[in-house]
Amino acid sequence: MSNRNSQANKQAARERLRAERERQAKKERLRRQLIVGGAVVGVLAVAGGIGLAVANSGGDGGGNGGADAGQVWAKAAKAKLVKPANTSGAKGTTVVIGKPDAKNTLSLFEDPRCPGCAGFEQTAGATVEKDIKDGKYKAAYHLGTFLDNNLQGTGSKNALSALGAALNVSPDAFLKYKYALYSKQFHPDERGADKFADDSYLLKVADTIPALKGNAAFQKAVNGGTYDRWALEMSHEFDSHKDVSSTPTIKVNDTVIGTKGPQGIAAPSTVAEFNSMVDKELKH
Repeated sequence: MSNRNSQANKQAARERLRAERERQAKKERLRRQLIVGGAVVGVLAVAGGIGLAVANSGGDGGGNGGADAGQVWAKAAKAKLVKPANTSGAKGTTVVIGKPDAKNTLSLFEDPRCPGCAGFEQTAGATVEKDIKDGKYKAAYHLGTFLDNNLQGTGSKNALSALGAALNVSPDAFLKYKYALYSKQFHPDERGADKFADDSYLLKVADTIPALKGNAAFQKAVNGGTYDRWALEMSHEFDSHKDVSSTPTIKVNDTVIGTKGPQGIAAPSTVAEFNSMVDKELKH
C-alpha cells in the first residue's frame, strides 16, 4: 500500500519500503513451506502499509529524467487532449471495462509504480479479469501518478500514457498490458532505476502481449507521447477522490474492501480473501 498523504520525509519512506520488502520475503518463504492436501497454500504478500511521502500528489514535474523529462511533461500539460478509444467523459477519464449491464462495479485505485498494486495484481489480477468476462462486475480504473513525486522520476506518468495507447487498441489489450507491467518479471524495484520512464522498456513489456507486439500504431503512440496529456488528466481524476489515501484501494460499489491496519485498509492479500470480500458486497 502506498500512502499518498504521508508527511514523512523521503528517507523514512524508503526505510519503510525496505522493511516491507523484508516482510514480503518472510511471507514468501512461509508460503513455500505451507502445504495443505498436497497443494501449496497461497500466502501471497501484498506490500501494505508503506507510508510514502508525497510533497504534491499528481504533479507533472520530472525527477530522474532530468530537465528534458520535466520539459516533456510541462509541454504535455498544455498539449491538445487525445482521448483513447474505449473511454468516456469530457476528458476520457472514465475507464470502465466489462458488460454494461453488470449490476456491480469494482473500482481499482492504483499507481503504475506502486509495489502494493503490483502485489495485488500478481495475486488477484487474473481473477479480476475472469470476473469481468463472466459479468460478475464491471471494473472502473482510476490510475494515479503520485509516486513520481515521492520516488522522483516520470515512470508512473509514462506507463499510464502507454496504458492509454493499449486501451486505444482494445480493453483486453489494456488489461493484459497492465497485468504485465505489474508482473514479477517486469515491475521495477522502486529503489532502483525508473524503468517505466524508458519507452523502450515499456515497448519490451508490450511485446509479450499479442495485440500489442509489432503494433505500429501502438508503438508510435508510446514513442510520440500521444496520450501524455490524457495520463495527466487521469492523474488529476485520481487525485479528486479525497477518500482514497493509499494504493491499492479496492472498492466494490461504494465500499472499500480489505483489512484495516495502521496505514489504512490493505487490499486483500489472497484470492480467497478477495473473493470472500467481493461476494459480501455484491448486489444481487
